[in-house]
Amino acid sequence: MLVQFTVGLACLLQVLTPAIALPTEQQPLIGDGHKNVQVVRAELKKAEIIPTVIDDFLPSLTLSVDWSHKSAKLGNTIKPKKLQHQPTITLHDSTSSIDASKANMTYVVTLTDPDAPSRDDPKWSEMCHWIAANISIHTDTLSVLPALTSSGSDDVMPYKPPGPPPKTGKHRYVLLVFAPKNGTTEALHLTKPKERQHWGTGGKGGGVRDWAGENGLVPVAANFVYAKNKKQ
Repeated sequence: MLVQFTVGLACLLQVLTPAIALPTEQQPLIGDGHKNVQVVRAELKKAEIIPTVIDDFLPSLTLSVDWSHKSAKLGNTIKPKKLQHQPTITLHDSTSSIDASKANMTYVVTLTDPDAPSRDDPKWSEMCHWIAANISIHTDTLSVLPALTSSGSDDVMPYKPPGPPPKTGKHRYVLLVFAPKNGTTEALHLTKPKERQHWGTGGKGGGVRDWAGENGLVPVAANFVYAKNKKQ
């Protein structure tokens, strides 16, 4: 079961709600789970996104990301010029049912670069490229697709296209979807990083994990791509 939402100039997005209760904290994945979710976690670990960017967690959704004719495929390489516009996001529910009690859950989409300016010298890591908040769906029944809505959606940090500097190798550009730990359906009032470097923490090591923790968010989905400057 899936539904698509497009993040355009008005940040119009549409998502499916996880069918399981959100964890109260980030937890290691246990049990067999859904095959697609297992693949996501395996690729995140292979790319060292888990645990360097985000702690090991139990995904409840799988995430598709499309920039025009290019798509994120858990670690494929895309030229930076193909990533200049905000992507289309699709969240797939890995279960066969929707939890009606969380039909109006609000979500947050983020994009972060842990390899700034390079993976060998990440002195600017992490670089915040995007925070889109208060993304929600509204539906009266579970038998029809929810209507597209822009109600409450907000770019906390506008989309900054990936732009890896020359001779810095491949960068990992990691998209993470978060949900409020307490399961609220109210609009989220999130802190805005003071600057993009280190997610505004002012020192090395600051990133999306710390920012999400400060704002009471837990991860529910992830995807990523590699991109590099053509001058190497």
